[in-house]
Amino acid sequence: MLYAPAVSPERRPSLPTALPLLLAFDLDGTLIPDRGDSVADDVVSALDRLRALGVKLAIITGRDAAPARVTEVMQPDAVATNNGGRIEVDGTVHADAAFTPEDLEAVLAHELEGARVVLFAADTLYVDVPAGAEPEPWMVLRGYRPLAEAPRDAVLKVGYFHPQVAGFASRLRGSHPHLVLTGAQDPYPHFLTVTPEGAHKGAALALIAEALDVPPAHTVAFGDSDNDEAMLEVAGFGVQVGTLPLLARHAHAQVPEQADLGAFLHAWADQLTGA
Repeated sequence: MLYAPAVSPERRPSLPTALPLLLAFDLDGTLIPDRGDSVADDVVSALDRLRALGVKLAIITGRDAAPARVTEVMQPDAVATNNGGRIEVDGTVHADAAFTPEDLEAVLAHELEGARVVLFAADTLYVDVPAGAEPEPWMVLRGYRPLAEAPRDAVLKVGYFHPQVAGFASRLRGSHPHLVLTGAQDPYPHFLTVTPEGAHKGAALALIAEALDVPPAHTVAFGDSDNDEAMLEVAGFGVQVGTLPLLARHAHAQVPEQADLGAFLHAWADQLTGA
């Protein structure tokens, strides 16, 4: 099934087709398979059709960088990384949200013995590799520096890998409610991401739409995970990819399987052309 109502039929709007139109995609589990680095051929051809019709395209991801193979074929008008903390529109940086030194100190004051902690700056990873442990292949591939060398005024995102991150997340929400926390629940119960105040995908979508001169009602967000909730909530039209219950209340349409995204987008392009 390519189109499934995520809300009751009387509340479900039709797919928007009036230009200008902005389609914003999460990456992992949405535009590409989890941990993938390329876009399926049918999705590429659908995006080509939509772009040719005047639709604007954006990537809004939790990753700190979008894979080159993805941006090359998608040719997005805007890219937001670090859950919306860093935003580029037409190749120009429009936002680059960093923690204050005080907030970063609070985020790093965890009690998770043996946790893998990763700090993301604009161009560098800073990683806490426990004594005796080997760095993971992706860290070696990306290149990293010791956590202790991280600048205290230029960190854009902090990631935690630990089975008990949910408890730490709850404590941090209580002490620093202005920070943005995602993960520590399904589908990523052992992974927690923390970003500075206001650095979330909903804010990124709003800024990108304004920069591209697209009315909020003409924005469409595609997402599959809890960090996509904010942008599905603010989008004029939300499309859930997958079946995570948390997102259903914000979605107007659902693509149950990521592999069906290309067919869904082709059907949308057909509506735009009147086919």
